Amino acid sequence: MSRKVNIEVDPESGFCFGVTSAINKAEAELQNSDRLYCLGDIVHNSDEVERLCQKGLVTITHTELAGLHDVNVLLRAHGEPPSTYETARRNNIRIIDATCPVVLQLQRRIKAAYLADNPPQIVIYGKAGHAEVNGLVGQTEGHAIVVDDTSDLSEIDFSRPIAVYSQTTKPLEGYREMCRRLQKLSRCGEVQCNDTICRQVANRVERLQRFAAAHSVVLFVSGKKSSNGRVLYHQCHQANPHTYLIANPSEIDPTWLDQATSIGVCGATSTPRWLMEQVKDAAETIISTRTSGNG
Repeated sequence: MSRKVNIEVDPESGFCFGVTSAINKAEAELQNSDRLYCLGDIVHNSDEVERLCQKGLVTITHTELAGLHDVNVLLRAHGEPPSTYETARRNNIRIIDATCPVVLQLQRRIKAAYLADNPPQIVIYGKAGHAEVNGLVGQTEGHAIVVDDTSDLSEIDFSRPIAVYSQTTKPLEGYREMCRRLQKLSRCGEVQCNDTICRQVANRVERLQRFAAAHSVVLFVSGKKSSNGRVLYHQCHQANPHTYLIANPSEIDPTWLDQATSIGVCGATSTPRWLMEQVKDAAETIISTRTSGNG
């Protein structure tokens, strides 16, 4: 007799607005063309990238972009620095711009601050090298200072005014702690903190923790490249130590489910809904197979 286990997919997990919009734009273009170039992975999830690859989406690097002419190129939700648009103009490349509106607004704010009379030092709380952060730093011609923790503060001149912005997907408490630290170290007392974290992402933390705590086992689905996925996974793991990070159904360890009375399936803002549903189906099959085998 098979063991009955409730398996629930978090109804609010999955793509954020920016990612959904980018994928919709890609699919709309591919309905009229058998090839569309995308600068970088359209989303940090290899399974979704592969699905779109089968439709004709070709992922390219910035180096490859420089060698292309007279083609269509999608810019993903993370955004790009001004130099990317200049390359496209020079090479007669048509841009399909899927930059997230939240990121686009942040780029404009940082550029306005940088071009102001007597501009402050612009500090970006974020991960150096992240695609979004590269786009933000590009608004300042490379002069913005990127910090992720207190070990990154050596470049800041604390005798000068500072304006702090954040990568949109960073944790809210981490941003607030960084601002407190900068305010404490400032010798001129001028630290302007601009909370630019996307609330659609930030508000997921508390709700995901409740979801994780409500189940005996949690399968958190996220691509290996997703910074947001790592953050949200750790938040779930704090609420429920029986939370396991997987990229797809093939990574489920059947022994995780042996004592489960309820299983929650959730994911990052870069995790497609269809993939979480596949994880649910796989978990149901594993439980049914192992229960029958023990019967």
